[in-house]
Amino acid sequence: MPPSRLTPPPPPHPAAVLLLTLLLTLSSSAVPTASNPCSNLQSTTTTPCPPFTTSTPSFPFSTTPGCGHPSFQIQCSSPHSTLTINNLSLSLLKHDSNSNSSLLSPLPSNTSSSPNNNRNCTSSHFLSIPNQPINLSSSPFRVSDRSCARVGALRPCVSLNHPNCIHCPYDCKLIKNPLQIVPGCGSQRRLVSSGCQNDVLGYLDKILSMGVLVEWDASRDPYFSSCEACQASNGSCGYNSSDPEKPFLCFQNQLGSENLTPWVRQDGPNRTEMLCLSFGFFCLLFIVLVIVRWRRSNSSATKEDPAMLYLSRHHSPSTPLPPIFTYKELESSTNGFDPNRKIGDGGFGSVYLGNLPDGRTVAVKHLHKPHPTPAKVFCNEILILSSINHPNMVKIHGFCPDPRALLLVYDYVPNGTLAQHLHCVDYKRRRGFLSWKTRVDIALQIASAMEYLHFDLVPPIVHRDITSSNIFVEKDMKVKLGDFGMSRVMGNFNGTGPALAAGSGSGCCVWTGPQGTPGYLDPDYYKSFLLTEKSDVYSFGVVLLELVTGMRAVDGSREKGEVVLVDFVVEKIQMRMLEHVVDEGLVEECGGGGGGVMGGVEAVAELAFRCVAADKDDRPDAREVVGELRRIRGGTSLFT
Repeated sequence: MPPSRLTPPPPPHPAAVLLLTLLLTLSSSAVPTASNPCSNLQSTTTTPCPPFTTSTPSFPFSTTPGCGHPSFQIQCSSPHSTLTINNLSLSLLKHDSNSNSSLLSPLPSNTSSSPNNNRNCTSSHFLSIPNQPINLSSSPFRVSDRSCARVGALRPCVSLNHPNCIHCPYDCKLIKNPLQIVPGCGSQRRLVSSGCQNDVLGYLDKILSMGVLVEWDASRDPYFSSCEACQASNGSCGYNSSDPEKPFLCFQNQLGSENLTPWVRQDGPNRTEMLCLSFGFFCLLFIVLVIVRWRRSNSSATKEDPAMLYLSRHHSPSTPLPPIFTYKELESSTNGFDPNRKIGDGGFGSVYLGNLPDGRTVAVKHLHKPHPTPAKVFCNEILILSSINHPNMVKIHGFCPDPRALLLVYDYVPNGTLAQHLHCVDYKRRRGFLSWKTRVDIALQIASAMEYLHFDLVPPIVHRDITSSNIFVEKDMKVKLGDFGMSRVMGNFNGTGPALAAGSGSGCCVWTGPQGTPGYLDPDYYKSFLLTEKSDVYSFGVVLLELVTGMRAVDGSREKGEVVLVDFVVEKIQMRMLEHVVDEGLVEECGGGGGGVMGGVEAVAELAFRCVAADKDDRPDAREVVGELRRIRGGTSLFT
């Protein structure tokens, strides 16, 4: 007879724990009282302190001198709290405790203290350009490499008329070298950019208004190690604010019977009576807490999931949402999300092979919880995929908004991705080499899907992540474009970000933070934060270069100047040396009697060259791309 399994006792009810604690406190002969100036700030402070969820931020930040870290003293205000570094006030936009980083933006400058000799200088009209550099010296902060790179990418056009440097010297310095606004980036090499800006100060103002990411290394600051030891001994971290050196102090809680309430002292005459009254009061409180919790549990059982509320509010009434699966159904279909059934792994989630009870084979995406906005990616992909219908796009079959995981159910495309067919030796050996005809067909199918997104939908949709890894190949070599988690509707469809224009394929654009895959991300979008349909055209141009060369978009194993495929191949095309980078298999195909192959390769390379132009206005739109690929496939291209 197998041994019976012991059932662990249920956890104690919180109300019971509270009652027991209070009774023990009343019957104790001494209670702890804090002589700690930093221990009761939470109870006395009610002013909101964004971006922190509580009115009293945790170490190293503090709103009270003498508490927290001396360099992290903030003033709570709305919509953003402020932090002062070297006499420069900055808005605290965001804070990430996991990465020890914060996003800061300079507060509007006082024009009376402008470093220019004339208040009519250009920089005086930009609110986010401070009247002094963002100097982080003698502080634990440093500007992140990403923010340095973004400012360093700015450079004025050669023909730019600089303002009068006698009256506006500060403007001249910033226009000539925008990195002077962040001296901590002085050692950074300025990026070599193929573009320039006619309004350097305007772009600099936009970058600063969106925030400069600063970081700090807790392991090199003795305050942090001292605070860790202090908190381990139940103390609160602070410093001596009256000392110029501001040495670290650990405020400890102390015990003392002299602070006991008189009616609970052991020598009090009414101690028994008061304890009985207190016991009755807390029994009544216990009953009330049980009733409140019971009612809350009942209401939470019927409360709708936040993701479902968002989907129901934002989906079009004419477009029904896909079916909802239970977590148990999808867990069972993937054998408990067995690692052996994992068929893909990306930045937003892992994909598993699933077998549904009705016999369908599907792909189940399990979104990663550590991602900052998994619910946003989840809802965005459901709303977009449920509203589109194109033979060259993956279809969504359902979803599961469970607290344990956010799950999406798609078509299962069994023949891998285009990246695997082009770049993986094992794939090419097992599945065969992609002929030039097949490559042109694949390019035309993806271009048709892109044309559908940009021209057939109102408002249009920008995919924002067209890569060879997101192009899925079927057994008959038909392809489907997938992974719409970063896609953006060019309008107010999802309620985030201002749309600057409207209309299918007509230059609709949205201000938004750059997102995408390195090597495919539109450099114009990366520098200007301005997303347009031409950003997809750039990414598609990179895929065309992969089809021509068989090389990866980014490959650290290549020579230093050849790591990024676009820079490498564009230079070869300009030097009329395309044959040096064409896929060796295509060269053999040309030599084996494929007379028209090299002409088609050159035509596709020329089209890719136009798609990856540095200036988005020089790129063709999706409709032009489709027309040119059809001409190339028919052998009537203008470039053949």
